[in-house]
Amino acid sequence: MTDSATACPVQPRSDDRKSAALADSAARPQPGFAPVTSFAFARDIMRSPAVRQGMEADYFADKDPGRTPVIFLDGELHKKRRAQLARYFTPKAIKDRHQLVMERTTAELMAQLRRNGRGRLDVLSLRLACDVAAEIVGLTNTDASAMSSRLRKKFRASSRGKRSGLLGKLGRLEDVARTLWFFRRDVLPAIRHRQTQDMDDVISFLVREGYSDQEILVECMTYATAGMITTREFIVMVAWQLLEKEDLRRQFLEGGEEVQFAILDEILRIDPVAAYLYRRADQDMTSSDGRQVKAGERFLVDIRNINLDEAAAGECPLAIDPERSKREKMPSNWMSFGDGPHRCPGAQVALHETRVFIDALLRLPGIRLAVPPTLGWLEEINGYELHGAIVECDRA
Repeated sequence: MTDSATACPVQPRSDDRKSAALADSAARPQPGFAPVTSFAFARDIMRSPAVRQGMEADYFADKDPGRTPVIFLDGELHKKRRAQLARYFTPKAIKDRHQLVMERTTAELMAQLRRNGRGRLDVLSLRLACDVAAEIVGLTNTDASAMSSRLRKKFRASSRGKRSGLLGKLGRLEDVARTLWFFRRDVLPAIRHRQTQDMDDVISFLVREGYSDQEILVECMTYATAGMITTREFIVMVAWQLLEKEDLRRQFLEGGEEVQFAILDEILRIDPVAAYLYRRADQDMTSSDGRQVKAGERFLVDIRNINLDEAAAGECPLAIDPERSKREKMPSNWMSFGDGPHRCPGAQVALHETRVFIDALLRLPGIRLAVPPTLGWLEEINGYELHGAIVECDRA
């Protein structure tokens, strides 16, 4: 694939990836899962009713299905629960509710950046991701900025907890303590408020369904990881790419929303935040190319390499090409948000808030990347994290 990219007549310097070297050295996929790098075969697996979640779902195998987080469900119950929660992620919900939060928080963050003349991208973007996810989930009975800080510290502790020895033990203890603090300061007030006043959000739905406080905490942590942490990394990655590539930045600012979303899709295609998904065949199946899959086979869906499959992406797969999706007649997002019944329900929310934030950031007078981000690896999401990036602009 690299040789093809080097010979590419369209863009001689065609490897635009930022996180590939880190993923190659730091990713630790679980053993016993056959890697899948073909886009077509991956799509067959992800969409087949014969295939189920492959890993964490086992933890909930003996639990009450009615109390299992929707991300770990399969079959009809998963379909029903997704349908019940779908209204929070529709284009109408984004336009009528979430867009207002995106624009309000972004305006506040940009004003703060203008006053100070500099700011940390991971902190700013996490605040936006927290505000939007909090509106959807219902974590609105707390100070948004403080919650953002608490979650940032909690996930850092969780990452340290993956280490071995004493440092790992201390990290796990801190992770538990910060999770409990998040529960007491952010989750519990939201639950108690919705027990007396029903609202239109996920926690209100869970309260109506009779979920316990602990079960609601698990759901909130799931949404915090999927809706806050991964979106933060994506926003920082996009900013990094566009602040370093003047031509791409110009295309983004001069193009309409369609062009902007096409650029976001391409950045996410070559640098997807999550690297892997795991699947297990519960029944025999036949793929679209005739491959026979037997019940019990387990697959590692290698998103990073699947998105580079030239059979789907076309030539120069390592280059950012906003025309690619249209030219190849492929759906947007490629495999970066998954596919099939478990495709990330918040994909459009993440793309919209990233577009709003990046558009406002790039229009600040004198905006520049003073310090590029440091790359790290987060086991919780099987993907990269970007921290420490500093942007500067002209002071207001």
